[in-house]
Amino acid sequence: MNRNKFLKNSFLAGLFFTQKDPVSRFSLNKTRFLLDTGEYSPVSSFELDEITIPDLQKKMETGEFTSHKITQLYLKRIAEIDKAGPKLNAVIEINPEALEIAKSMDQERKMGKLRGPLHGIPVLIKDNISTGDKMMTTAGALAMSGHIASEDAFIIKKLRKAGAVILGKTNLSEWANFRSSHSTSAWSSRGRQTKCPYILDRNPSGSSSGTGSSVAANLCAIGIGTETNGSIVSPSSINGLVGIKPTVGLWSRSGIIPISSTQDTAGPMARTVRDAAILLGALTGMDPDDPASAGSENHFKTDYTPFLKKEGLKGKKIGINKSQLSGNERVVGLFKAAIQDMKNLGAEILEIDFIKPLQNAFPGETLVLQYEFKDGVNKYLKKYPGKMKDLADIIQFNKDHSDQAMPFFQQETLVACQALGDLSEKNYTEALSKVLSTREILSQIMKDNTLDALCGITSGPAGCIDLVNGDYGTGFSSSGPAAMAGYPHITLPMGKVLELPVGISFFSGAYKEAELIEMAFAYEQASLHRSAPKFIERVGF
Repeated sequence: MNRNKFLKNSFLAGLFFTQKDPVSRFSLNKTRFLLDTGEYSPVSSFELDEITIPDLQKKMETGEFTSHKITQLYLKRIAEIDKAGPKLNAVIEINPEALEIAKSMDQERKMGKLRGPLHGIPVLIKDNISTGDKMMTTAGALAMSGHIASEDAFIIKKLRKAGAVILGKTNLSEWANFRSSHSTSAWSSRGRQTKCPYILDRNPSGSSSGTGSSVAANLCAIGIGTETNGSIVSPSSINGLVGIKPTVGLWSRSGIIPISSTQDTAGPMARTVRDAAILLGALTGMDPDDPASAGSENHFKTDYTPFLKKEGLKGKKIGINKSQLSGNERVVGLFKAAIQDMKNLGAEILEIDFIKPLQNAFPGETLVLQYEFKDGVNKYLKKYPGKMKDLADIIQFNKDHSDQAMPFFQQETLVACQALGDLSEKNYTEALSKVLSTREILSQIMKDNTLDALCGITSGPAGCIDLVNGDYGTGFSSSGPAAMAGYPHITLPMGKVLELPVGISFFSGAYKEAELIEMAFAYEQASLHRSAPKFIERVGF
């Protein structure tokens, strides 16, 4: 979603989803859907549909599959439905070394060397995460095309050490949706527009749009996104996924094209809580190049699977955002049903307003991100040199190539960032103080109400792709408080509105990932709302 609009509206929880839901009528058989708009033939079935990491490991253990075979199948699937067929356009680049990596993992397995649960598992990563290989790292920007990072980001080093196969990189909202206030999510000048696999004329949200679409459409086993405010949890919600935005610092950010040193983090995007938990633990660890990771000492875990407990909601006290109990009746209906499910699973529910106490902190966020974006991008380009030397170069490139780089929206956000000074300026330090106050405020709310977590609707159903007007709000956002505080946030499927997924969010205090995984897993196992996309062309009228 458009980041500036998102930041402005993310705290206005309970907004009405004003566009009436169109009515869809379709009949389903094995090969095609019939909509009032005409017939559409979706993709054929895929033998790895909805397969989990443990399932893949079992197949490799028994010899039914090898990592090389699994990687081949995913690459074939990308060719069939991402580059052809419905043309999701979620994968921006294939790793030319993927099959070789898979072969080496198979060889290690034959020799009795297993690196862990990610050994031989194909992963797609967002194209703002540096890889020191033959792939580019561009943040989706045409200005960065051809940029090859000199080394892996810290989390990519961890990913390789864990034995994962890096299948390729995914498209994103350009510059993680920090280029324009009138942008269209999931569009980049390098990768163009990504589609939502549930209904193809819908926006998969951003900025981790390509990862969301890819994982949902079974183009990989698991994926990695990044978030400043909503960019993991929103595309996860809209694409029917489990997304975890970790505590800032739990995963290192070094080697990732930044927006904000205060709020940025990468995180897992998966089809199950278990798979997300496996990936989360594999990439934790302290990094001397990211000072924020020092705070995770004695807090991070390398294995979060012991917290996958079906009774994980029993005895938990959860604060529900009561302002989200009104609005679009279909979305609110899903939320109320989820609340009842949690009660049935032994949770105590308290309706509270945790948005109003944060009002004074909200205005500072955009300014903080603008200051930190300029500072962070300039530092990144210095560390990983290429044809673009700094933010000024990027702005000039876009001006010189406006027909290709800016055909639908401009770069006023980049220009606004460039006009700012350094991080010593009073405007920045005062704004940062407001943003950081969210930590104390949220902690006090949870302490006063003896809460284990806060809970809300992650986002509304996917809006239509609109390259003329840009993004429009679909109501119900829960990303802001945890994003500004740097606290962990997990989303998972809560149901669907006319075939469009809607997610439920749980968030809590710093380094409470284990507790959130307990609650999310309990809800997931009791509800089982995840379902594969049907690649419907559009909702008919």
